[in-house]
Amino acid sequence: MLIFLARPLGAPADFDFNAYRELLARVVRGDRVDYPTIVRDRHALDRIVEQFGQIPRATEQGWNPRDRMAFWINAYNLLTLRAIVDHYPIRGSRFSLSPQNSIKQIDGVWTTLKWRAAGRDVTLDQIEHGILRPEFGDARVHMAVNCASKSCPPLGATPYVGANLDAQLDEAARRYLASPAGTRVAGGRLLISRIFEWYGDDFVKSYAAMHPGSGRAADRAIRGFIERYGPPEAAAAAKAELAIQFLDYDWSLNDAA
Repeated sequence: MLIFLARPLGAPADFDFNAYRELLARVVRGDRVDYPTIVRDRHALDRIVEQFGQIPRATEQGWNPRDRMAFWINAYNLLTLRAIVDHYPIRGSRFSLSPQNSIKQIDGVWTTLKWRAAGRDVTLDQIEHGILRPEFGDARVHMAVNCASKSCPPLGATPYVGANLDAQLDEAARRYLASPAGTRVAGGRLLISRIFEWYGDDFVKSYAAMHPGSGRAADRAIRGFIERYGPPEAAAAAKAELAIQFLDYDWSLNDAA
């Protein structure tokens, strides 16, 4: 049973992430999630989602940028858990191009399904592409949001909080790039997550200058990011300009069961 501590809604953005923190501690298993445990204690998840929705929009807008970004990362990851649990176990069509247990089998999971967060009704796409990316402009967010899939950056075992956000995002980037889903070096090539193909332009502002040269800005930014956060072998490959190849993305559910 989760214990919900009463704290004012007008507190900083880590106002009462305690319940969410306890939930994560119970269900995160390395890079997997114990969804059956959440299903068995479903009311706890629902109460946390309700808390996120009760924060007035004006209150959230008054927080500093680090606290706001931490809140919306947590909201995205929490609502992704909610989407999975609402449809668990996922048994999609065998004729689909996606794995049968994939989040992609949930109709409208990113574009249609809406939840209440900080006084507004939002989809997951609205959080990611309408708030997190344009308002904060920090490409490390792609290492922090979790899409409930095996190739996605793993769900963190603790909530993001404004006071520690930079360190947490750095750690998320290092952890993902050190995993086989993030980077590999093989056959004289640098193999990297397809996330960099989809969102490479987001890295340009902060990381392109870290890898000077005449190539495409997005390519230089990706190399700069890997040089900074990647494990030694991948960082060296990025610096040496080994050819980049994007890895296949595994959309299978990140289920620990």
